[in-house]
Amino acid sequence: MNILVVGGGGREHALVWRLAQTAAVERLFAAPGNPGIAREAACVDVAADDVPGIVGLVERERIDLTVVGPEAPLVAGLADELRARGRLVFGPSRAAARLEGSKAWAKALCERHAIPAARSVTADEMADAVKALDLFEPPYVIKADGLAAGKGVVLAEDRSAALDALEDALERRVFGVAGGTVLIEEFLEGWEVSAFALSDGERVVPLGFAQDHKRVGDGDTGPNTGGMGAYALVPSVDEALAERIRTDVLEPTVEGLAQDGVPYVGVVYAGLMVTADGPKVLEYNARFGDPEAQVLMPRLDADLVELCLACAEGRLAASPIAMRHEAGVTVVLASGGYPGPSETGLEISGLADAERVGGVTVFHAGTAERRGRVVTAGGRVLSVSGLGDTIAVARERAYEAVSRIAFDGMRYRSDIGARAAEEAT
Repeated sequence: MNILVVGGGGREHALVWRLAQTAAVERLFAAPGNPGIAREAACVDVAADDVPGIVGLVERERIDLTVVGPEAPLVAGLADELRARGRLVFGPSRAAARLEGSKAWAKALCERHAIPAARSVTADEMADAVKALDLFEPPYVIKADGLAAGKGVVLAEDRSAALDALEDALERRVFGVAGGTVLIEEFLEGWEVSAFALSDGERVVPLGFAQDHKRVGDGDTGPNTGGMGAYALVPSVDEALAERIRTDVLEPTVEGLAQDGVPYVGVVYAGLMVTADGPKVLEYNARFGDPEAQVLMPRLDADLVELCLACAEGRLAASPIAMRHEAGVTVVLASGGYPGPSETGLEISGLADAERVGGVTVFHAGTAERRGRVVTAGGRVLSVSGLGDTIAVARERAYEAVSRIAFDGMRYRSDIGARAAEEAT
């Protein structure tokens, strides 16, 4: 079987790493990939959002299954183009990918199908957005409607900060077209968790839960990022809560999409706030998270190729997906300026030494190869993932590996999973 993974970040390295462990895989490709992915797959210099280029690659290499990593090609209709040519693809159609591509569309889905979610108002004019603020109490949650690389959400402590955030999106266009429409949303009290499930368009099967750390600094300080680390298992999610998330959120989402004529194939990622009234949807993603994939894939105890094929072919079994009992912790190593502009081309040392730590896998994200050496090539550079019998052990292993890696300006959070490790004791 020939398989293509679309993308070149840490999420895609984790997917390639897991897919490569299936004996049925004859040839594994990645577009565009990265130096870490290149150890397990043939990397082809085609951008992930180059839909015609990806389609041509699939046809040329006779790809049997395409696994789409990032959201942009899904929103651009890559899955539709491949299915129109009779190619199997793991990922939602353009219409279904609006679940992530438009927060306003996703919110309307929740309203139509009684899926619990934060109350919100949508606006695309500054005057309307300012009026909407009167319907909410501080702190205000301001969200760009479209794709903003995980950075389109602002928590404004007062009205002045909210007005500034609205001006950034609607007038200064700091998020580009993604911020041409905004959501003003109620602030929910509770704690966040990310729920993952697989769907073949009819059935939905939970995959597990992870906890992301979005803020750049320890103690959840500083600006939001694409994610500075994650952990799983999540001690606060007991069987009763997991069941409620399945019945109140995951199943109604897939069933609602099917009823609306947009069957969803791929990963359903629901970002939730668990409130005193139960779980409520904050947002959806139409793909595996990053860095959540890097903590989920090492825990997966099932054949990822078979799972993706079953979704693509509409035959996903309703039985639970096997996961390893170990906990996982992933620590993201970022460039000094992240989430702002970052210097690139800096040599990375200690990778081989880090990978010798038991239970650890190092996934490449923003890396490149220059004259035989691995260098930085982006904001989030590496994801260091540790497994252990407990979160505390997984943390210890991940941070031991982190201590062996170095590049100029390297930054990371030192508290990934720390609170969960304390809760689990």
